[in-house]
Amino acid sequence: MRAAVRILGIDPGLRHTGWGVIEAEGARLSYVASGAIHPPTDGDLALRLRALHEGLAAVIATHEPDEAAVEETFVNRDPQSALKLGHARGVALVVPALAGVVVSEYSANLVKKTVVGAGHAEKAQIAMMVKVLLPRSDARSADAADALAVAICHAQHRGARNREAMLLRT
Repeated sequence: MRAAVRILGIDPGLRHTGWGVIEAEGARLSYVASGAIHPPTDGDLALRLRALHEGLAAVIATHEPDEAAVEETFVNRDPQSALKLGHARGVALVVPALAGVVVSEYSANLVKKTVVGAGHAEKAQIAMMVKVLLPRSDARSADAADALAVAICHAQHRGARNREAMLLRT
């Protein structure tokens, strides 16, 4: 019998980084925890990134995920905002990696399509479907719901990724 895999989903942001932890056993998904990290908005960029690092490290220490998934960010605003968001995303990628957790990345459209069925779903639709798929979840913010959606997406796609990796090794 296959053991459950604990998955950490991360929705990176410099103001709010959502996180969600689920367990996947075959097609069965279970809610574990979720929340958001809110770095200070008035500090230097380095201090804000440090707060993200410390917050994610605490989540990993508490919930001990086996795998992590991070949403790829797409910013259609000015280059400075995109660069700052990229820094937050870098922290979201490196903290699990430093803890020895395998990290996967998924585009926002794939996350939405996997969870809602449409690649351009609204945040309210995502939150509603997360609640349907994880009835015991209590995501208190859109960022936490988005992070749970990233974890759900990874749970749905990890089998195909694992099979692909095995094929490439042979």
